[in-house]
Amino acid sequence: MSEDTVTLKNDTTGETATFPLRRGSEGPAAIDISTLYRDQGVFTFDPGFVSTASCNSAITYIDGDEGILRYRGYPIEQLAANSSFMEVAYLLLNGELPKGEQMSGFRSTITRHTMVNEGLKKFLEGFRYDAHPMAVLVGVLGSLSAFYHDSLNIYDDDNRRISAHRMIAKVPTIAAAAYKRNIGEPIMYPQNHLSYAGNLLYMMFSTPCEPYEVDPIAERALDILFILHADHEQNASTSTVRLAGSSGANPFACVAAGIASLWGPAHGGANEAVLGMLDEIGSVDQINKFIDKAKDKDDPFRLMGFGHRVYKNYDPRAKIIREVAHEVLEKYASADSPLFELAMRLEEIALQDEYFVERKLYPNVDFYSGIIYRALGLPNNMFTVMFAIARTVGWVSHWMEMMADPDHKIGRPRQLYNGPTVRDYTPLSERG
Repeated sequence: MSEDTVTLKNDTTGETATFPLRRGSEGPAAIDISTLYRDQGVFTFDPGFVSTASCNSAITYIDGDEGILRYRGYPIEQLAANSSFMEVAYLLLNGELPKGEQMSGFRSTITRHTMVNEGLKKFLEGFRYDAHPMAVLVGVLGSLSAFYHDSLNIYDDDNRRISAHRMIAKVPTIAAAAYKRNIGEPIMYPQNHLSYAGNLLYMMFSTPCEPYEVDPIAERALDILFILHADHEQNASTSTVRLAGSSGANPFACVAAGIASLWGPAHGGANEAVLGMLDEIGSVDQINKFIDKAKDKDDPFRLMGFGHRVYKNYDPRAKIIREVAHEVLEKYASADSPLFELAMRLEEIALQDEYFVERKLYPNVDFYSGIIYRALGLPNNMFTVMFAIARTVGWVSHWMEMMADPDHKIGRPRQLYNGPTVRDYTPLSERG
């Protein structure tokens, strides 16, 4: 860490205070204000913590202005082009790319832990058949601590690793089971000879009635999507996992909390919102009408899947998945499909229209991922579930990193109180 400092002056009192300026390996420096309240009696006010570094992390680096996303230093473009989701999962968990034996051992561990306790079937049956799969995923993932309590010593390295591996392995099985129950089909057991993405496709789309062959185009599309969604630094759900974990809660509960946070339409639910928007527009001949509505500041309608809060230019993940989306559409979408025709026309407009170009409202990863999932035959309510499967790797990586940090402490954000000042209690009989 640098020994640079920043001096702040309170213009009301004239007092000054000096704080260390912390520098990471790259990216903006951070003013260490951990002693601000102790020494000055004031807090900082930062709604949404958008200007606050809540932790040290060596997992993911983002530069939103330049459109950069790296996992452990590796550009997302290189990983998506050359790697696999299992290799990326190992990288995020362990900090380095695996060697041959490490990769085969890790893949074997994950593959052979994809089954879940049979008791979970009865738990699943307790949900309404039409329950949202995300509601099922939150509940069932959180319940794993009741089935796998042999590895809940969060202060033991081996226990933490076992719990992490279990969640990565079992979340696709749980997700597929939620989907099968939702559509009224038998739950399918995982197959050890299939890849991570291939196994998920098998568990979702196969039936006991006939053999099922995993399509390599769909398999690779899912694998790339999982790589792109594996982690994204300190977003709402990851911060939720860290905050829950800071109290010493078990890892299954922490990840369940992350899933609940991800469910929001402003976060993981964005790709589901994209398809809702496309359904609302309806057809190509309605595009201009809705484009005008989007440009009207007084109109509540917003185009979903365009622009990004972090990336001020093009979402680097969108560049990668765009090609995959077109490949999937070519294979799975009929030429006369109005929805996919509409999506491609919107994409064309966003890349050419001055209004979008000037404001850098380019299609983001949610736009393309929603289209891919729809083309593969997934209902809208499964889109965020697919996101959660991928992001579980990032969540457990951040949880493990935090738990291994000897300086970590329980999260305790402060507030700017705006309620009533002290007042005396009046008995009910005297309140009129």
